[in-house]
Amino acid sequence: MRVMVTGATGFVGRSLCNVLISQGYKVLASVRGFASDLQGDSADNYKNGLSYINTGDISPDTDWSQALRDVDTVVHLAARVHVTHEDPAHCLDEYRTVNTQGTVNLANQAARAGVRRFVYLSTVKVHGEKTALHPGFFTGQGHDELPVAFSEADVPRPQGGYAISKWEAERELRLIASATGMETVIVRPPLIYGEGVKANFLSLLRMIDKGIPLPFGSVANRRSLLCLDNLVDFLMQCISHPAAANETFLVADNETLSTPELICRIAFYMGKKPKLPGCPIGLLRMGARLLGRAEAIAKICGSLQVDARKAKTLLHWQPPLTVEQGLEKTVSWYQKTKK
Repeated sequence: MRVMVTGATGFVGRSLCNVLISQGYKVLASVRGFASDLQGDSADNYKNGLSYINTGDISPDTDWSQALRDVDTVVHLAARVHVTHEDPAHCLDEYRTVNTQGTVNLANQAARAGVRRFVYLSTVKVHGEKTALHPGFFTGQGHDELPVAFSEADVPRPQGGYAISKWEAERELRLIASATGMETVIVRPPLIYGEGVKANFLSLLRMIDKGIPLPFGSVANRRSLLCLDNLVDFLMQCISHPAAANETFLVADNETLSTPELICRIAFYMGKKPKLPGCPIGLLRMGARLLGRAEAIAKICGSLQVDARKAKTLLHWQPPLTVEQGLEKTVSWYQKTKK
């Protein structure tokens, strides 16, 4: 089987390509510009079944014809996740150009080229930024409601350009699948962490490492996370499992954590004492609004849980790593590579 992976040198793509190669797949890594090796040197990669192709920017006009020759499965990971200095009036168009129109263009060409299956990495954000709540559940720790986990049956409520563009791409992929017979698999992960993580999770690692006080000791939320190794293992199921065809999956680690629990566990693996002063949630939100960080604090304090039972029952899948193993591995990588 020959698999083409877009975003092959990214956080998820690099790990997925290495696992595919280790399991004997022929892998075509779609990259933009110069491709750094995923593992070993170029000669070894080619011998082991990895080759690169420069497909340039992903857009409605990208020509994928050469890349799609003899490809059985496409795993589409590449996406626009952030527009620097974006103008709110135009950013949705920027996201749509890559994440919606670029995806539709690739999927249409894949179907015409005879690709059997198209695996699409979407996002849990198509459901919204926070989980709905059950009224009447008192925790005694700042919340009097119990979060209800998102499921695939929920009506999507995407917010913001990124989530909207991903949801629009999902809808178009289903139409293409229906019209052409090409199988599609849609995966909606929550926050992904692991070796090579960047953005907010890397910032959290650095703050804990430096001993910066984080005033979240009173936060009593629940958040689903997904270890990179677990995501890659699930994507392998999506590539090969017959029952995955034309399905949508929410996927997560087996355990949910509160923000303070996450900080404490990271600190433990760093060999440090967490600095978690308690602060009333209302005061946190007020301070965040004054600093223009209301959205960030809402995510830190809010709950976002997913119900991954469909993946476990339909595909008989279980995350190979526990949260503890995933966090320990992530911290070990961070300590080896920090500057």
